[in-house]
Amino acid sequence: MPIDWLTLGAAAMAGLLGGVHCAAMCGGIATGFSVSARGSVAPAIEANLGRIGGYVIAGAIAGGIGHGIVGAARVEGLATALRMLVGLVLVVVALRLLDRQGRLGFLGKPGNRMWQFLRPLQQRLLPADTRAKRLGLAVLWGWLPCGLSTTLLAAAWLQASALNGALTMAAFGLGTLPVMLPLTWSGARLGRWLQTRWRNAGAALVMAAGVVTLAAPWLLQVPALHGVLSALGCVTPAA
Repeated sequence: MPIDWLTLGAAAMAGLLGGVHCAAMCGGIATGFSVSARGSVAPAIEANLGRIGGYVIAGAIAGGIGHGIVGAARVEGLATALRMLVGLVLVVVALRLLDRQGRLGFLGKPGNRMWQFLRPLQQRLLPADTRAKRLGLAVLWGWLPCGLSTTLLAAAWLQASALNGALTMAAFGLGTLPVMLPLTWSGARLGRWLQTRWRNAGAALVMAAGVVTLAAPWLLQVPALHGVLSALGCVTPAA
Protein backbone atom coordinates (compact mmCIF):
# COMPACT_ATOMS: atom_id res chain seq x y z
CA MET A 1 0.00 0.00 0.00
CA PRO A 2 1.24 3.57 -0.67
CA ILE A 3 2.35 5.73 2.23
CA ASP A 4 -0.72 7.52 3.56
CA TRP A 5 0.62 11.07 3.97
CA LEU A 6 -2.76 12.40 5.05
CA THR A 7 -2.94 9.95 7.95
CA LEU A 8 0.69 10.59 8.91
CA GLY A 9 0.06 14.33 9.03
CA ALA A 10 -3.06 13.86 11.12
CA ALA A 11 -1.19 11.53 13.50
CA ALA A 12 1.60 14.08 13.97
CA MET A 13 -0.93 16.85 14.59
CA ALA A 14 -2.73 14.66 17.13
CA GLY A 15 0.57 14.04 18.91
CA LEU A 16 1.42 17.74 18.97
CA LEU A 17 -1.99 18.82 20.26
CA GLY A 18 -2.27 15.85 22.63
CA GLY A 19 1.17 16.56 24.10
CA VAL A 20 -0.24 18.40 27.12
CA HIS A 21 -2.44 15.41 27.90
CA CYS A 22 0.67 13.22 27.63
CA ALA A 23 2.57 15.57 29.95
CA ALA A 24 -0.22 15.44 32.53
CA MET A 25 -0.42 11.65 32.34
CA CYS A 26 3.26 10.79 31.95
CA GLY A 27 5.01 13.87 33.32
CA GLY A 28 6.11 12.06 36.46
CA ILE A 29 7.72 9.32 34.39
CA ALA A 30 9.52 11.81 32.14
CA THR A 31 10.76 13.82 35.10
CA GLY A 32 11.97 10.63 36.75
CA PHE A 33 14.23 9.89 33.80
CA SER A 34 15.73 13.37 34.04
CA VAL A 35 16.28 13.15 37.79
CA SER A 36 18.15 9.87 37.40
CA ALA A 37 20.48 11.60 34.96
CA ARG A 38 21.76 14.13 37.57
CA GLY A 39 21.26 17.04 35.21
CA SER A 40 22.27 15.35 31.97
CA VAL A 41 19.87 15.67 29.05
CA ALA A 42 20.92 12.32 27.51
CA PRO A 43 18.51 10.11 29.52
CA ALA A 44 15.61 12.43 28.65
CA ILE A 45 16.46 11.97 24.95
CA GLU A 46 16.85 8.21 25.42
CA ALA A 47 13.52 8.04 27.24
CA ASN A 48 11.60 9.83 24.51
CA LEU A 49 13.29 7.91 21.70
CA GLY A 50 12.49 4.69 23.54
CA ARG A 51 8.88 5.80 24.01
CA ILE A 52 8.56 6.52 20.30
CA GLY A 53 10.21 3.15 19.64
CA GLY A 54 7.46 1.55 21.72
CA TYR A 55 4.85 3.29 19.56
CA VAL A 56 6.62 2.13 16.38
CA ILE A 57 6.80 -1.50 17.54
CA ALA A 58 3.12 -1.47 18.46
CA GLY A 59 2.20 0.15 15.14
CA ALA A 60 4.23 -2.38 13.15
CA ILE A 61 2.59 -5.29 14.98
CA ALA A 62 -0.89 -3.84 14.53
CA GLY A 63 -0.31 -3.01 10.86
CA GLY A 64 1.18 -6.47 10.25
CA ILE A 65 -1.89 -8.12 11.78
CA GLY A 66 -4.10 -5.96 9.58
CA HIS A 67 -2.07 -6.97 6.53
CA GLY A 68 -2.47 -10.63 7.46
CA ILE A 69 -6.23 -10.25 7.75
CA VAL A 70 -6.47 -8.55 4.35
CA GLY A 71 -4.25 -11.20 2.76
CA ALA A 72 -6.22 -14.09 4.26
CA ALA A 73 -9.69 -12.67 3.63
CA ARG A 74 -9.17 -11.70 -0.02
CA VAL A 75 -12.57 -10.01 -0.10
CA GLU A 76 -13.11 -7.57 -2.96
CA GLY A 77 -13.20 -4.02 -1.73
CA LEU A 78 -11.81 -4.90 1.73
CA ALA A 79 -8.77 -2.63 1.35
CA THR A 80 -11.03 0.28 0.38
CA ALA A 81 -13.28 -0.40 3.36
CA LEU A 82 -10.27 -0.43 5.70
CA ARG A 83 -9.04 2.87 4.29
CA MET A 84 -12.47 4.38 4.92
CA LEU A 85 -12.35 3.07 8.49
CA VAL A 86 -8.99 4.83 8.92
CA GLY A 87 -10.82 8.04 8.04
CA LEU A 88 -13.47 7.24 10.64
CA VAL A 89 -10.77 6.65 13.28
CA LEU A 90 -9.19 10.02 12.45
CA VAL A 91 -12.58 11.66 13.00
CA VAL A 92 -12.69 9.95 16.43
CA VAL A 93 -9.15 11.22 17.15
CA ALA A 94 -10.31 14.77 16.37
CA LEU A 95 -13.29 14.32 18.69
CA ARG A 96 -10.93 13.12 21.44
CA LEU A 97 -8.81 16.24 21.02
CA LEU A 98 -11.96 18.33 21.48
CA ASP A 99 -13.23 16.19 24.37
CA ARG A 100 -12.36 18.22 27.47
CA GLN A 101 -14.85 16.37 29.68
CA GLY A 102 -13.39 12.87 29.17
CA ARG A 103 -16.56 11.46 27.62
CA LEU A 104 -14.50 9.30 25.24
CA GLY A 105 -12.18 7.99 27.94
CA PHE A 106 -13.66 4.51 27.59
CA LEU A 107 -11.70 4.12 24.33
CA GLY A 108 -8.53 3.64 26.37
CA LYS A 109 -9.83 0.56 28.23
CA PRO A 110 -8.20 -2.00 25.87
CA GLY A 111 -4.82 -0.43 26.68
CA ASN A 112 -5.52 -0.73 30.41
CA ARG A 113 -6.03 -4.47 30.07
CA MET A 114 -2.82 -4.86 28.05
CA TRP A 115 -0.85 -2.94 30.67
CA GLN A 116 -1.76 -5.50 33.34
CA PHE A 117 0.38 -8.04 31.46
CA LEU A 118 3.29 -5.60 31.07
CA ARG A 119 3.41 -4.25 34.62
CA PRO A 120 5.52 -7.15 36.01
CA LEU A 121 8.14 -6.51 33.32
CA GLN A 122 8.17 -2.84 34.28
CA GLN A 123 8.92 -3.75 37.88
CA ARG A 124 11.93 -5.83 36.80
CA LEU A 125 13.45 -2.82 35.03
CA LEU A 126 13.33 -0.64 38.14
CA PRO A 127 15.41 1.13 39.23
CA ALA A 128 16.36 2.46 35.79
CA ASP A 129 20.03 2.88 36.73
CA THR A 130 21.58 1.67 33.46
CA ARG A 131 21.11 2.72 29.83
CA ALA A 132 19.68 -0.70 28.91
CA LYS A 133 17.11 -0.50 31.70
CA ARG A 134 16.20 3.08 30.78
CA LEU A 135 15.65 2.17 27.14
CA GLY A 136 13.63 -0.92 28.06
CA LEU A 137 11.50 1.07 30.48
CA ALA A 138 11.06 3.81 27.89
CA VAL A 139 9.79 1.31 25.31
CA LEU A 140 7.25 0.09 27.88
CA TRP A 141 6.36 3.73 28.51
CA GLY A 142 5.17 3.83 24.90
CA TRP A 143 2.73 1.03 25.77
CA LEU A 144 1.33 2.83 28.80
CA PRO A 145 -2.49 2.99 28.53
CA CYS A 146 -3.48 6.20 26.75
CA GLY A 147 -6.79 6.72 24.99
CA LEU A 148 -5.26 8.88 22.26
CA SER A 149 -2.42 6.49 21.38
CA THR A 150 -4.80 3.52 21.56
CA THR A 151 -7.14 5.21 19.11
CA LEU A 152 -4.27 5.91 16.70
CA LEU A 153 -3.15 2.30 17.10
CA ALA A 154 -6.52 1.34 15.61
CA ALA A 155 -5.65 3.53 12.61
CA ALA A 156 -2.26 1.76 12.38
CA TRP A 157 -4.02 -1.60 12.35
CA LEU A 158 -6.44 -0.48 9.65
CA GLN A 159 -3.50 0.60 7.47
CA ALA A 160 -3.03 -3.15 6.81
CA SER A 161 0.72 -2.62 6.45
CA ALA A 162 3.45 -3.11 9.05
CA LEU A 163 5.45 -0.23 7.52
CA ASN A 164 2.54 2.21 7.36
CA GLY A 165 1.39 1.17 10.84
CA ALA A 166 4.87 1.85 12.22
CA LEU A 167 5.08 5.19 10.37
CA THR A 168 1.68 6.25 11.71
CA MET A 169 2.74 5.69 15.30
CA ALA A 170 6.17 7.24 14.66
CA ALA A 171 4.45 10.39 13.37
CA PHE A 172 2.30 10.50 16.48
CA GLY A 173 5.32 10.04 18.76
CA LEU A 174 7.38 12.69 16.98
CA GLY A 175 4.45 15.07 17.26
CA THR A 176 4.56 14.79 21.07
CA LEU A 177 8.26 15.72 21.30
CA PRO A 178 7.92 19.54 21.47
CA VAL A 179 6.09 19.17 24.80
CA MET A 180 7.41 15.88 26.15
CA LEU A 181 11.13 16.36 25.52
CA PRO A 182 11.60 19.59 27.44
CA LEU A 183 8.95 19.10 30.16
CA THR A 184 10.35 22.34 31.57
CA TRP A 185 8.86 25.77 32.06
CA SER A 186 9.15 26.56 28.36
CA GLY A 187 7.71 23.20 27.37
CA ALA A 188 4.73 23.63 29.67
CA ARG A 189 4.19 27.14 28.33
CA LEU A 190 4.28 25.89 24.74
CA GLY A 191 1.75 23.24 25.66
CA ARG A 192 -0.65 25.74 27.19
CA TRP A 193 -0.29 27.97 24.12
CA LEU A 194 -1.13 25.07 21.82
CA GLN A 195 -4.11 24.15 23.98
CA THR A 196 -5.59 27.63 24.15
CA ARG A 197 -4.69 29.00 20.71
CA TRP A 198 -4.57 26.13 18.27
CA ARG A 199 -6.28 23.08 19.76
CA ASN A 200 -9.61 23.61 18.02
CA ALA A 201 -7.99 24.57 14.72
CA GLY A 202 -5.65 21.58 14.87
CA ALA A 203 -8.50 19.22 15.72
CA ALA A 204 -10.38 20.64 12.73
CA LEU A 205 -7.41 19.74 10.48
CA VAL A 206 -7.37 16.18 11.85
CA MET A 207 -11.14 16.03 11.32
CA ALA A 208 -10.72 17.24 7.72
CA ALA A 209 -8.06 14.59 7.08
CA GLY A 210 -10.45 11.95 8.39
CA VAL A 211 -13.34 13.17 6.27
CA VAL A 212 -11.20 13.28 3.11
CA THR A 213 -9.87 9.76 3.80
CA LEU A 214 -13.38 8.50 4.50
CA ALA A 215 -14.78 10.09 1.35
CA ALA A 216 -11.80 9.21 -0.90
CA PRO A 217 -13.67 6.47 -2.89
CA TRP A 218 -16.24 9.07 -3.97
CA LEU A 219 -13.79 11.94 -4.36
CA LEU A 220 -11.75 9.78 -6.75
CA GLN A 221 -14.67 9.98 -9.15
CA VAL A 222 -13.72 13.64 -9.66
CA PRO A 223 -10.88 13.59 -12.23
CA ALA A 224 -9.45 16.90 -11.03
CA LEU A 225 -8.89 15.47 -7.54
CA HIS A 226 -7.34 12.17 -8.57
CA GLY A 227 -3.77 13.48 -8.71
CA VAL A 228 -4.02 15.20 -5.32
CA LEU A 229 -5.52 12.14 -3.62
CA SER A 230 -2.90 9.90 -5.21
CA ALA A 231 -0.11 12.12 -3.87
CA LEU A 232 -1.65 11.96 -0.39
CA GLY A 233 -1.78 8.16 -0.55
CA CYS A 234 -5.58 7.99 -0.60
CA VAL A 235 -5.68 5.74 -3.67
CA THR A 236 -6.21 2.20 -2.47
CA PRO A 237 -4.99 -0.64 -4.68
CA ALA A 238 -7.36 -3.44 -5.42
CA ALA A 239 -7.56 -6.03 -2.63
